[in-house]
Amino acid sequence: MQAAWRVGNLFGIPLYIDSSWMVVVALITFVYGTDFAENWGPAVGYSAGLFMALALFGSVLLHELGHSLVARSQGIQVNSITLFLFGGIASIDKESKTPILAFQVAIAGPAVSFMLFGLLAIAAQLVSQQPVWQELASLLSRINFVLAAFNMLPGLPLDGGQIVKAAVWQFTGSRYQGVHWAARSGQFLGWTAIALGLFVILNTGDAGGFWIMLIGWFAIRNANAYDRLTTVQEALMQVQAANIMTREFRVVDGHQTLREFADEYLLSEKRSSIYFVASDGRYRGLLCLEDLRFLERSLWETQTLDDIAHPLDTLVTVREQTPLYAIINTMETHNLNWITVLSPADAVSGIIDKGDVVLGLAQHMNMLVPETEIKRIKEEGTYPQGFQLAAIAQSVAEKDGDFEDSKKTDGS
Repeated sequence: MQAAWRVGNLFGIPLYIDSSWMVVVALITFVYGTDFAENWGPAVGYSAGLFMALALFGSVLLHELGHSLVARSQGIQVNSITLFLFGGIASIDKESKTPILAFQVAIAGPAVSFMLFGLLAIAAQLVSQQPVWQELASLLSRINFVLAAFNMLPGLPLDGGQIVKAAVWQFTGSRYQGVHWAARSGQFLGWTAIALGLFVILNTGDAGGFWIMLIGWFAIRNANAYDRLTTVQEALMQVQAANIMTREFRVVDGHQTLREFADEYLLSEKRSSIYFVASDGRYRGLLCLEDLRFLERSLWETQTLDDIAHPLDTLVTVREQTPLYAIINTMETHNLNWITVLSPADAVSGIIDKGDVVLGLAQHMNMLVPETEIKRIKEEGTYPQGFQLAAIAQSVAEKDGDFEDSKKTDGS
């Protein structure tokens, strides 16, 4: 993992510099400095090269700040801005509530870059009597134009991709369809860049083709990440408790005494880890085996399971139609390894543990998860390492809540 250093704040937004940024600054300083030194001498040339490197990333920073300030005006928290190898990125807490607001955030960055293009072009004219400053201002003006134009390309992870997402979202009413379309466009642009870079290398021998290919690979990688994440988010909304619950529990007669229960179940191969108590045709509650340890053995002969069962209305439960993201969030909130599913008639329909969550999600997405991994999840009660399922479920809950809020705001 690359290190990032916090170097200050801008409008209360933490600013970080990735370790890769230092390498690029040195490279840009050398490339521009070597070119400038031919006309202005080494001292002025390399100083101007360093200025160009810093000014370039200053332009990127202002570009990201444009996104950040518009997002914050919508009540969205901006966690940080980080400068790295390919430019910069603003870490925004959540997405905009509507496609129009999402468009505003997306267009803000290119708008800042186009504004810098115009201002620097004017500045170049104002300092025309000073060749060094005129050249720097003119060059920075052109770079900001290229930065804006490049970011307007219609594919994720570029700003143009965010605009495509907002447009498709507005047209279809689905935020997720917007991401899928924008991600596919980003993948196409990435493969096009790789093909173009390869063409440049094979036909001209220009090493710049490698940079074009690297940018294409970066675009494909990020577009794929957007697409996969969105597919998981959709699945978390579409899969319901009824689709993944199991009957891995036993129902015991509430009229049984504790002694009868212990003899029949705890001392036999029928033993289970989860027991629900039922009597007279109704579920009475959950039997917690830990409770037996705190009861005097003399009471085991007279007290029944009905007497010690935890009523269903005191348990943390979900309904058969509860979406998967809500199930995950409920289990995380209450620190549960499994949860009870109730039917419309308030009977126990099934249970869901974290292994069932992963298995159900994988089956819905046509993914193969080894049985050994599902068994491990069930035993340890932890999701696969690196799979931030709880965080993804929380993000879906926020989006779903925003969608409901926007419907209320629109009066629908």
